[in-house]
Amino acid sequence: MPLDPEIAGFLELQKALPPRSTLDIAATRKRLRQAAALAGPPPELPRVENIVLASYLRARQYWPSEGAKLPLLVYFHGGRFISGDLESHDPICRMLAIAAGCRLLAVDYRLSPEHRFPAAAEDASLALEWALGQSVPVAVAGDSAGANLAAVAALAHRGGALRSQLLIYPMIDATCASSSYREYAEGFGPGAADMRRGWREYLPEGADPSDPRASPLFARDLAGVAPACVMTAEFDTLRDEGESYASRLGATLIRYPGTIHGFFTMPGIFKCARAAIDDAAGFLKPRW
Repeated sequence: MPLDPEIAGFLELQKALPPRSTLDIAATRKRLRQAAALAGPPPELPRVENIVLASYLRARQYWPSEGAKLPLLVYFHGGRFISGDLESHDPICRMLAIAAGCRLLAVDYRLSPEHRFPAAAEDASLALEWALGQSVPVAVAGDSAGANLAAVAALAHRGGALRSQLLIYPMIDATCASSSYREYAEGFGPGAADMRRGWREYLPEGADPSDPRASPLFARDLAGVAPACVMTAEFDTLRDEGESYASRLGATLIRYPGTIHGFFTMPGIFKCARAAIDDAAGFLKPRW
């Protein structure tokens, strides 16, 4: 299928910007924070609260209503392990909390290269442990590198109370060896060079790229892992690894035709993103 016309127009405008691969860490983080505007106006919520988990881990909670026993979705932002924060994903977290009818906990996990693997994975597990102690139904979700952390946390808490996991174009194979890495290496938004850079910054020298705590795709045993929905984009370097993991999990798989990596967080400009948010809510709600 050809590119979605809205996405094709977006990619044409992006040609005027410096390639991501040329940006230093500070500029990479700035660009992702600026991209939050592509989600559209952040909806007002009755309650938003910044908190700290276990003395150092910053997080933000969103309530779409004042119900004390709302189910809880733990959300990890994308950004290739090197960028993203509570502000870059604030609008999409608000929208997802409303759509899924849940309290949402956005986690400001430690970034690379200041904090390399397994720091972010440890933060993800800590955040999920905190959530599971809240005495409400809990699910976990994330986009891109955040979906990696959601998957890692779900693996670490298999066989327990976790209700479901929502993995949005997950970055889960540090070997970068799939066919889609070659097929969509460049020209479709974040590409192969960008993803490989993220892995280089995240994994310390000598780390095993097939360690399941870094690359969940290589987990040998998936028994007892929470039910999953995996969303992939047709024109995405990460498409094949996400779909391979979905197959191994027996997950609900939704491939969005004509789309690129990152589309989910841009509902202000893409109809397909608005549809994907509805799909996410449709998966989560029956599993609370």
